[in-house]
Amino acid sequence: MDTKATILSYIGDTPLVRLRRIADPSGADLWVKPEFLNPAGSIKDRMALYIIEKAEREGKLKPGGTIIENTSGNTGMGVAMVAAVKGYKAIFTIPDKMSSEKINTLKAYGAKVIVTPTNVPADSPQSYYETAKRLHRETPGSFYMNQYHNPDNIEAHYHTTGPEIWAQTGGKIDYLVAGIGTGGTLSGAGRFLKEKYPGLRIVAVDPRGSVFYDYWKTGKLPHPEVYKVEGIGEDMLVEALDMSVIDEMYQVDDGQCFRMARRLTTEEGLFAGGSSGGAAHVAVEVAKKAGKGKNVVCILPDSGTRYLSKIYSDEWMRDNGFLEAGPSLGKVEDIVASVSRQVITAGPNDTVIEVIERMKQHDISQLPVMANGVPTGLISEVDLLNYMVLGKHRISDPVGPLASEELFTVSPEISVEQLAEKFALDRRTAAAVVKDGRLVGMLTKIDIIDFLAKKFRSASS
Repeated sequence: MDTKATILSYIGDTPLVRLRRIADPSGADLWVKPEFLNPAGSIKDRMALYIIEKAEREGKLKPGGTIIENTSGNTGMGVAMVAAVKGYKAIFTIPDKMSSEKINTLKAYGAKVIVTPTNVPADSPQSYYETAKRLHRETPGSFYMNQYHNPDNIEAHYHTTGPEIWAQTGGKIDYLVAGIGTGGTLSGAGRFLKEKYPGLRIVAVDPRGSVFYDYWKTGKLPHPEVYKVEGIGEDMLVEALDMSVIDEMYQVDDGQCFRMARRLTTEEGLFAGGSSGGAAHVAVEVAKKAGKGKNVVCILPDSGTRYLSKIYSDEWMRDNGFLEAGPSLGKVEDIVASVSRQVITAGPNDTVIEVIERMKQHDISQLPVMANGVPTGLISEVDLLNYMVLGKHRISDPVGPLASEELFTVSPEISVEQLAEKFALDRRTAAAVVKDGRLVGMLTKIDIIDFLAKKFRSASS
């Protein structure tokens, strides 16, 4: 039988895959290393296992101990997996800009997660760095991994990632491209590969808003700014980054990272995250400039599964300006203007019989329940029918307790496409259109259909 003792034995040995559709055919051969094939889903599995096992050997981490770390998610998942196998407790601090998928996955492994503000200085007591340090001081016998400043981070990739790439390419590698967050991957793998081939070019990728690019160019530490891509960039200098290894550094913006991640998925079948997209965006340019006969290797740190609610949500991408808008079908306010009926409402203290009579009078099957001028729920024929069939209630009872939570509110400024998507995702039956706290309309799916039918009929005539 071909078996392994634990899931940890499957960390590493990820393949090299050639990009065929995204890469420029006139450029160098472009290979990517999909590190999301590691068991916990990212390149951080390598570092997590290496640092924890070294801490065990050195007596810094004892059986039943607690591992504490500040993480953007991926390191936490690797550590949480190792902790689960080895029987350690795990506590993580994570910035609030990180995806819900990451936070929920950490909890699924049994870890405790503390969410901290993103937009605070690195030395603020509220930052995820300082919060982790405080928890380490307050937790007896705990081990703080300190990935950003731990030289073992570099060692992990010097001993694993670098040798793998050298073996897989048969020593025929001209460029290594990777994003920098803690810096461990590029520093460790780059150091090993340069020892093997000094002519190798190491290319770092940093998001706009991070401090690394400006510091590498000028030697001066810039003021960090907020950016959305996760897993790369930092708002402080880190000791796990060896800048002497780096030959070139490129900046990428959020849009370039996210759009390339989606292209990797739809054109190459590689379900990658935003940091992977940023690295691939630069790698395509590097390969094009390098030309035929060269080999470029790009590291893809993690998977798109961590970003389903963000990068892979068309709505989120549009809301944040990362998807170009196509021809507009109009706004919600246009649909409201096209609907001639009066908005009929109920109050929570209106009786069942009053609401029934109101529905009959206006020939409607549902209406919003208002409290202090704000729609709080929806009362429908189905709600009333179920209530009456039970035979335990009176028609003089108030409808407030009957109102379902099927109602959701939208702004009149959002597009028709966004409203349709909300209906599809939420499976709601009606939307309350609210402007400046005031109900200005009630829309159903048939209202959207009727509006579009009239629009298309007019366009074709």
